[in-house]
Amino acid sequence: MTSENKPLHHAALNLPRLHQSSLIERFAIPGLVLAFVVFYLLPLMTHGLWIPDETRYGQISQEMLQSGNWVAPHFMGIRYFEKPIAGYWMIAIGQAIFGENLFGVRIASALSSGVSVWLAYLLARRLWNNPRISAACALLYMSFGLIAGQAGYANLDPQFTLWVNLSLVAIWFAIDSNTPRARLGGWALLGFACGMGLMTKGFLALMLPVLIALPYMIWQRRFGELVRYGLVAVAVAALVSVPWALAVHAREPDFWRFFFWHEHIRRFAAGEDAQHARPWWFYLPLLFASTLPWALLLPSTLLRTWREKRDPKIAFLALWFLLPLAFFSASSGKLPTYIMPCLLPLALLMGYTVMNWIADQNGRVLRINGVVNVVLAIAALIALIYLQATREIYEHTEMFSLSLGYIVLLGWLIAGSLQALRPLALWAMPALGIGLLVALLPAAMPATIVNSKMPDQFIAEHQQELSETSSLLSNDLGAASALSWRLRRPQVDLFNTIGELKYGLDDPVMASRKVSLDGVGEWMTEARKKGSVGVVMRVNSTSDEQQLELLPIDGKHYRRGQIEILIFSQSQP
Repeated sequence: MTSENKPLHHAALNLPRLHQSSLIERFAIPGLVLAFVVFYLLPLMTHGLWIPDETRYGQISQEMLQSGNWVAPHFMGIRYFEKPIAGYWMIAIGQAIFGENLFGVRIASALSSGVSVWLAYLLARRLWNNPRISAACALLYMSFGLIAGQAGYANLDPQFTLWVNLSLVAIWFAIDSNTPRARLGGWALLGFACGMGLMTKGFLALMLPVLIALPYMIWQRRFGELVRYGLVAVAVAALVSVPWALAVHAREPDFWRFFFWHEHIRRFAAGEDAQHARPWWFYLPLLFASTLPWALLLPSTLLRTWREKRDPKIAFLALWFLLPLAFFSASSGKLPTYIMPCLLPLALLMGYTVMNWIADQNGRVLRINGVVNVVLAIAALIALIYLQATREIYEHTEMFSLSLGYIVLLGWLIAGSLQALRPLALWAMPALGIGLLVALLPAAMPATIVNSKMPDQFIAEHQQELSETSSLLSNDLGAASALSWRLRRPQVDLFNTIGELKYGLDDPVMASRKVSLDGVGEWMTEARKKGSVGVVMRVNSTSDEQQLELLPIDGKHYRRGQIEILIFSQSQP
């Protein structure tokens, strides 16, 4: 063979690999979009709103549409300052476009998660310029259990995670740019993301990018660049957020005092009195649960990250993952969803590790991950069969829901088995298992959970009767907000319950919204003089039964699980 033929020979050897990469690049994005539609969008209408979060955020956003007040949040007509405004804007826009229904309430979370998946793909392509790695990173992030689960749940965490993800992606694109114009655009995009994050969940959106960018830029000896271009980000963030900040201060002067001290100082530094207080190690086991069905890849991924920590790309992702995790672990108040901003860099590190394993024909860890998923699925199947046989958690009329539960677990079992049997060729199969879980599990819940956690479904069955009433009353905030959202009526008076509305109900103007045990008889008498009365009660304890006994006995009663609906006709003069 001549020397002239050798390059042709090597090029020929590379043709299959190049062809395969082009196929991956061609079909990766359409495949991810299809998975997004099937597993994220289609299930949004299959189950009722979970209390307390979904009914709360749905009602607050619906009230914006009704009142035209897009400045200060109100919950059932009561001042509610626990979060800023942008998250409610997004949910309100969803309801304005798609209707005040389940899809309209949840679409903001699904789209936020979808855009974060797209950001994972874009950042991986910028880091490694490898279609396989880009597709793997996006698929892993999309199929992390916590990310996929929250994508169909109406709260602010997917939106806030999107803005944090966008801010860190913008930082990397800025510092990795070759032209001043591109670098300026990256820093401006960072400012936009920070401004929206601030208006979605607070000052944490400003702190997290600084927490990561500062040590990285100092390590890279680019601190001066951070200062110069950081001013651009600050200016853009101010342009985005300051107009609303001033508007809400003008309308509600107490907003920033309450929001700063209650939602930041108390939550993060109030010791045992902090809201949602948890031990420092709370997120360590949760990290494994959050990354299912890929949790067994986590130790090897972190080990490889440590070995390659001097690579600027790996170091940036490691800082993005570790520093927020350390910060959230050190804070007193903790919720599982707080670590969602840590998961995109972890997906990139994991995707990079997996593709290196496949290139080296090393499927050992992938095989173990598949085996563990099989074991988890078998254990869950045995538990479900045992509980159904001994406690009959599904009634005879719920066999369809029970069947869906079996399908979810069998799908998880099959997906794990395929990965265990062929770890290199079918390494991505667990993503199908998590897709089935996200799509079908909410509809597979037994009636006891549905009736307790999704009262809007029961309320919807009696919506016509309830809508004809002139006064509404409830002893449970979750049921009250579900009632308010379903009937599109903010005015639901609260019977012996305050909860998270304590701040708003302390306003003397709201005194009439609170109905005490001693005053419920008088309230009912006066309300029935004006027209019929609708009451939704949660009856789950002896005290709840005693509250029910204080109501008149002449109303219509409808009972399902813990929820009781009562309709009282107007009293005759």
